[in-house]
Amino acid sequence: MNIIDAAVRTAFVAVWFVGSWTTEVTADWPSWRGADDHGSVAEGTYPVVLNEAAIQWRSPLPGKGCSTPILYNGNLYVTAPLDGKDGILSIDSSGAQRWITSFSTEVSGKHRNGSGCNASPVTDGETVFAYFKSGTFAAVALDGTQRWTTNLVERFGEDKRFWDHGTSPVLTQDNVVVARMHAGDSWLAAFDKETGELVWKVDRNYDVPKECDQCYTTPLVIKHSGREAILVWGAEHLTIHDASDGKEIWSCGDFNPEGNMLWPAIATPVIVDDVAVICFGRNDRGVPRLHGIRLDGSGDVTESNHVWFRDDIGTFVPTPAVHDGRVYIVRDKGEVECIDPATGETIWSDRLPKNRANYYASPLIAGGKLYAAREDGVVFVVGINDSHFELLSENDFDEPVIGSLIPGADRLFVRGEKHLFCLAATDEAKRQEARP
Repeated sequence: MNIIDAAVRTAFVAVWFVGSWTTEVTADWPSWRGADDHGSVAEGTYPVVLNEAAIQWRSPLPGKGCSTPILYNGNLYVTAPLDGKDGILSIDSSGAQRWITSFSTEVSGKHRNGSGCNASPVTDGETVFAYFKSGTFAAVALDGTQRWTTNLVERFGEDKRFWDHGTSPVLTQDNVVVARMHAGDSWLAAFDKETGELVWKVDRNYDVPKECDQCYTTPLVIKHSGREAILVWGAEHLTIHDASDGKEIWSCGDFNPEGNMLWPAIATPVIVDDVAVICFGRNDRGVPRLHGIRLDGSGDVTESNHVWFRDDIGTFVPTPAVHDGRVYIVRDKGEVECIDPATGETIWSDRLPKNRANYYASPLIAGGKLYAAREDGVVFVVGINDSHFELLSENDFDEPVIGSLIPGADRLFVRGEKHLFCLAATDEAKRQEARP
């Protein structure tokens, strides 16, 4: 189905409503993959068919961006360029724009699916933090007031990744943390959330084959040995750093013993219990790698903490999702794998309809359904459990979808290249789902 018809494409409206907004959105999604970094939410009733009847509103965006929105206290925050400048935009629960705050000149993307605002914002409930390809690193209050800004390219040098940055900032108790892993001096740095002042900055440099030092992953804030820590994947190493000073307290290597070149790290790890699942290799070129790494111990654990390894499945760009203790991988061409993270064994595998287009967005699991967005704007809805895969619907948004979908309170938000969509299950669908 084609969600944006010709009449809507020619209409001059700021926001177009279908149906009515009946409940206030209260569920929060404060960062790219949600509060627990799993890309999933267990509770809620979410739409199965993403058609006109399901659309609550569509709100136009001021420019091309590929980041994922975040949601806090019913309001959405998303990065997008405005008149050639980096910007953070806020949209309320009715689809109306609350405010937009712009900064320095945007640096546009190189890749067809890239932009100057690939990285997703993050919020602690008081401030929204965002990082842009231009180097602008900014903090704004929830009313759009700028709190502080700095430029990390001007301070620490040019970003030398081949493609557009994608690493999102993350929050510890006191700081906002950014990683840059590229073909140059690589580092992990923490900035005071209140002032933007640099708290610590540590080097993260490794001698690896060409392009393997270039990384687009997002760090994860975890607990390690009872203290707050930051897990970082990239440059063929998984490391854990003390959140208070950035000191490396744990490391694991040996992810590319053959010395393959042109293997950047793109998919962010997921953690289930004490095992990190690492997607590496070049699944897009038929050379996947998948690793299970135990996160206990300290120091260099390379020899002891590789739990399992597979060279037949993996993903290059989309980050997996976690649901009910299982890891769900949507591969770059639409193959779907459900695996046991403790053993790496496949529980089931299937695939979405074949197409030349790839998957760049990371999958969302909401209310027991998996949502997978293809780069051409087709979004699939899949019923999942421990034993099977059931394709429930195929929906065309008629514009590219690169950012990941996010859930609200019984709402689904889809960031297209031109619009932000809000969808909900119809009343009839809710009645059918409630039947025993």
